[in-house]
Amino acid sequence: MSVTQEPRVNATMQVAPKQAAETASEHGSVMTTTASKIAAVLRIAMGLVFLWAFLDKLFGLGYATASESAWVNGGSPTEGYLSGVDVGPFATTMNSLAGAAWADWLFMTGLLGIGAALLLGVGLRVSAAAGTVMLMLMWLAAWPLARFTEAGELTRSTNPIIEDHLIYALVLILLAAVYAGNTWGLGRRWAGVGFVRHNHWLR
Repeated sequence: MSVTQEPRVNATMQVAPKQAAETASEHGSVMTTTASKIAAVLRIAMGLVFLWAFLDKLFGLGYATASESAWVNGGSPTEGYLSGVDVGPFATTMNSLAGAAWADWLFMTGLLGIGAALLLGVGLRVSAAAGTVMLMLMWLAAWPLARFTEAGELTRSTNPIIEDHLIYALVLILLAAVYAGNTWGLGRRWAGVGFVRHNHWLR
């Protein structure tokens, strides 16, 4: 090649940005309008899961929590669950945390914060991180790897690894990754706030 000859450009490098975007769209590597709406519905549904758990433990709505065990009536949101842990290597640790005031406040604050963030569509990265930590701790407490309790009874574990806590955690991560708060939420407005613009992890 002479020094004056123009270098040849590979045909695959000559795709215009518009054509590349159209190609990406054809292959499904971008969010469609329908997909963003489905993600928004999933976000709202997950938010309601966390908020319902918060309200049930706070007021004792008679489902998972009886009225007399409600937090407002002096009950403990963590005592019933953690004191009943009898399988896995962390059972003793979980039992010792049951009913601790700081554990109750941390758990309830997490449920409320994560639920509100999901419902509003703001701070999804923070809620995904906090929610994943909470759900992983609950997975450790449930310890689905165990088939039998210490008394020799079945634990009723339906799957030794993949169960609802892990699935919920993956959903939270997905919602943050696809900016699910931008549809039917305040995600775009939240992203435009000054301190959020300079701290992308708050999105």
